[in-house]
This record gives sequence, structure tokens and C-alpha cells, in this order.
Amino acid sequence: MSITALAARPVDPLPQAQAAAITARIDRLPENRHTWRLAALISLAGMFEVYDLYQTAYVPTGLVRSGIFAQGANGLFGLPDQAAFASATFLGLFIGAIAFASVADRFGRKTIFLWALVGYSLATLAMALQSTVNGILACRLLAGIGLGVELVTIDAYLVEIVPKHMRGKAAAIMHAIAYLAIPLVAFVSYLLIPIDPLGVAGWRWVVLIGAGGALVVWWLRVSLPESPRWLAQHGNIDAAEQIIREMEQRLEQDLGHKLPAPVPAPAPEIVEVSRRASFADIWQPPYRRRTIMLMAFNFFQTIGFFGFTNWLPTLLAAQGHSITKSLLYSAVIAVAYPLWPLLWGFTVAERYERKWQIVVASGATAVLGLIFAMLTVPSLLMVCGALIVGANTLMSYAYHPYQAELYPTEVRARAVGFVYSFGRLSTVFTSFIIAFLLKEFGASGVFVFISFSMFVVMASIGFYGPLTRGRSLEDIAR
Repeated sequence: MSITALAARPVDPLPQAQAAAITARIDRLPENRHTWRLAALISLAGMFEVYDLYQTAYVPTGLVRSGIFAQGANGLFGLPDQAAFASATFLGLFIGAIAFASVADRFGRKTIFLWALVGYSLATLAMALQSTVNGILACRLLAGIGLGVELVTIDAYLVEIVPKHMRGKAAAIMHAIAYLAIPLVAFVSYLLIPIDPLGVAGWRWVVLIGAGGALVVWWLRVSLPESPRWLAQHGNIDAAEQIIREMEQRLEQDLGHKLPAPVPAPAPEIVEVSRRASFADIWQPPYRRRTIMLMAFNFFQTIGFFGFTNWLPTLLAAQGHSITKSLLYSAVIAVAYPLWPLLWGFTVAERYERKWQIVVASGATAVLGLIFAMLTVPSLLMVCGALIVGANTLMSYAYHPYQAELYPTEVRARAVGFVYSFGRLSTVFTSFIIAFLLKEFGASGVFVFISFSMFVVMASIGFYGPLTRGRSLEDIAR
């Protein structure tokens, strides 16, 4: 069922026409500080989501030190407890993305990401108070559910609130700000995990810092407006008009002149989707092919991204480095995370198609990973690790808006949540696979697995991914 077929359902043509006009008004806005302010507010909260997510790489070391997690391969299924910790995190992300992402299509982007933020912060706070493996894994599962809902909703919100010519750059800058949390959690872990400040285990301090910061950012996010596109699609034209009018008035004051008239919106019967659109619609043309492509992409891309990031200290330790040095090298490599998206945002973000950015980045990760596995000199390890980070961040900032662009507003969060969940499901199992490969074949075996996965990513997006750069969301949805 195409967009035209969807539009054939009985709907009110007046709200549809007004919704199309609002889309045109957003897309004609020049780059401006007000839109960047919205992106910055999302990114600040994103910092603590990233902080929470990337604890997976560092906190297990402290849990081993405290005697809660088993040393070495003495945990669940004879594999490290870190594998169970990572699997609980990503099982929660899977549940959040596949089971609850659709609530953002029903209740709104702002409402859902505010309460998801509170939910995973409270679950993380509860984890800091646990002293058993099962208690920690249960809290990590609940935190993952909140994160799964949050990350999908943010992707949908970002592509709907910024003009089409800013989507790539805004995603890159948002990643640069959010990724400041990665060196933060790395260095905090390096400083605190080996000691017990005030008699409290260092890993608990690491967890508490993230939970407390996220709750503070919740207050900042209250000032964010709802997505005008979402409001318009749900018939709340007056609220959508008010948000757009305020954006236009602030921008005209800055510019000192009137904004140009919006480009006439395409015919509503072609671009608009019924408010009764359902999950089944993503399995009808033209979305079925996109959905299958993104399912394969997400399943394999997380192997490359999180296989390196979440296991970096452990991979370094497997190459003969002490725990302290592994944490230090990981912290140095982590500094590159916010720097690369900043570079990408001002160089390639809006110059090249996002699908080709994803393909190139995946290929680079595959090659650099094999090189990393052969290195032993600390300086070369850190340089190669930083280059892998560059490739991973290029892929990450490009695919987040890319997959959100491929679906219409009415099913965007639901569709993105579904395809995104396959990456989380993959990590549930691949955490154990990586632990097994590391045990049996060392770091080299892990990186061969990662490289194979990245070649699958290249093929899925390269052969089947549509072009999106500079196109309106409605045009892409046809």
C-alpha cells in the first residue's frame, strides 16, 4: 500500500493541507540559533543517555573488583559476567524500542522522551544500591527499556523539528555534544573504579553521577516544544501553528527582515498519511523494502559499533595490558568520540548522501578493526582506536536521521523503534558470542567477526538504501 493508497482512506483534507503547509514552513527556515537551541537541549539530555549506555564498558570492571561479578569466565554460561551485563542492557533496549516506541506516535514526542528519561534515571539510581548479580541485571534491564524508548523518540523528534537542509548537520552536532559523555564516563571510571571514595565502591559513584545528571536535564527539557509535524498530523493545527509562528517571529527579529514565502507544499493526497496509519503500513510498498533493509542493517551495525566500544577495555586486557592501563587507554581513545562528529558536521554532513557516508564508515571500521587486533604498541593502539571511533561516529550520526527520514510522521517512531530493536536484539546474543570468541580466539577472533558484520552493513545500505539528502520528509515518504 503506497502513500497514495493510504491517503485514499477517508480523512479530513483541511488538516492535511494545513499539515503540509507547516512542513513547507519548517523546511524553508534558514539555519538559526533557535533551531540550534532545540537541538542543544536534546543533546544535553543525550549526554546522560550516552553516559548510561556506555557504562556497559566500564562498570563491570568495578563490579569484579567489588566481588559482585565473577572474575574471568566464571559467570553465566561459563562466560564473563560482563556479557550478561551487556545482554541485560540491550535486552531492555530491544523491549523499549519494539514494545513501547509506538507510544511516541500516539502521545507525542516531548511527553514520551521526558518520562522515558525519568524512568531510566530511577532504574539506574536503583542499580547503584544493589549488591547482587541478579539485582544489578534486573535494574539494568529496566534502565535499558527507558533508554530504548528515549533514543527512538529523539531520532523522530530531531528530523521533524529541523529544516531538511540541516538534518545531517544537526544530527552530527547533537552526537558531538552527547558523546562528551563517553570520555566523561571513561575518565570518571579510570579515577573512581580503582578506589572507594568515602568508603563507597567506585563503580557506585560512576552510576550515581549519571543518574543524578539525567534527572537535572529532565528539568531543562520541559521547555522544549512538541513536534509541530506531529501536532499537525494529529489535527492540533492551532498548537502547531503557534510553535511555527514563534519560531518565525524570533528568526525575523534576528534577520531584520521578513522570511521568504514557503515553497508550495505537494498535494496532500500524495504526501499525507491517514491518522489511522498502523504498524501494518510499514510492510506495504514502498516501506516494506526499507524495513527489511533496516532490519538487516541494525542487526549487524551494532556488532561493529558496540562490539568495539563496550568491549574496548576487555579487548585491551586480552592483548596483555593491565586493568588500570586498559582503562587509561580506553579513556584516551574515548576523547575522540565528541571530536569526530564535530568534524563530520562541518565537513561531510550536508555535502554527501547519508547512505554513502554509512557505507564508507562501515568499510573503514572493518579494515581498521583487523589492524587494531594486530597492534601491541600502546601509542599505535590509541591512534588506531581513535580512527575506529571516527568511522563509528560517522556511521552513527548518519544512520540515526537516515532511518527516521524513510518513514512518514504517523508511523515514524513505531517504524524506527521496530527496525532499531533488531540492533538491540543482536547485541543481546552477540555479547555472548564476543565473549566466546575472545575466550577461544582472542582479540583477533572478535575483530574478524566485527569486520564481517560491517561488510553486511555496506551491502544492505549500498544496494538498497534510497537517497534522502536535501529532500523533504514528505518527498522521501513517497
